[in-house]
Amino acid sequence: MTQWIKIAEIDDVPRGAGRAFEVEGISIAVFNVDGRLYAIDDNCPHQGSSLAMGRLDGYVVTCRSHGMKVNVTAGELQPGLGLNVRSFPVESRPDGLYVGLQTSS
Repeated sequence: MTQWIKIAEIDDVPRGAGRAFEVEGISIAVFNVDGRLYAIDDNCPHQGSSLAMGRLDGYVVTCRSHGMKVNVTAGELQPGLGLNVRSFPVESRPDGLYVGLQTSS
């Protein structure tokens, strides 16, 4: 089951940018690519740097610490390193931005 949690206002993540949010103890980076929203774990798997603080180029964010590249649409590290970060569903609703977290029940 998915629990939808409001994390921000609609304009809090402008086009071409990312922003980190703490949601139920999880740091989640939300990116706005040409008006479409994507949400992934904010922590780079290499040394935990914030991916939201990285440089976004199209669908790829580059970690500011060591240059790892992550596709924000699915959390895939490039080029095919076999490591991924979790991705989360995200929605823009009239009253704000929501992220979906899986619940056990």
